[in-house]
Amino acid sequence: MTGEMNHFDEKGNAVMVDVSGKEPTSRTAAAEGRILVSEEIMAAVTGNKVKKGDVLGVARVAGIMAVKQTSSIIPMCHPLMISKCAIDFELEQAKGAIKAICTVKVEGKTGVEMEALHGVSAALLTIYDMCKAIDKRMVIREIHLVEKHGGKSGDFYYE
Repeated sequence: MTGEMNHFDEKGNAVMVDVSGKEPTSRTAAAEGRILVSEEIMAAVTGNKVKKGDVLGVARVAGIMAVKQTSSIIPMCHPLMISKCAIDFELEQAKGAIKAICTVKVEGKTGVEMEALHGVSAALLTIYDMCKAIDKRMVIREIHLVEKHGGKSGDFYYE
C-alpha cells in the first residue's frame, strides 16, 4: 500500500489500514443514541426498581467494556490504548427515551469514532436486556457520531 487509507489490497483482499507511518495525535469522538421505553420502564429505571439491578450503572460499565473491545468485534479496527471513556445518560421522560452518550479519547494514529459508536450501542443493548422482562417493545434508534476531533480529516460535528 502507498499510505492511502484503503481496506483493500491491490488484489481486492480486505486488509487493515497501515498506520505505521503516522504520528500519534490526540483524538476524541462522541456518539449518542436513544432507546424508547414505556412509562413503566422509565419509572422502574428512575426508581431503581428493576429486578436485575442498577440499569444505568450496569449499562455504563457495558459501554466502557465495549469501547475497550471494539477491535475484537469490528474487523478492520486497530486495537487502541484508550486514554478516557465516559458513558452518560439523559432521561428524556417527556419523549419516553433514555439517551446514551459515549465520549472516547486516545493518543494514537487512528480515530476513535467506532469505539464511541460501539460504546453507545452496548450501553443501549444493556438497557434493553435489563428491562425486557418489563416490556419488550423498546426501540433502539438514532445511534450516530456527534463529533470528532483530531487526525488528518480534522473536526466533525453532526448537524
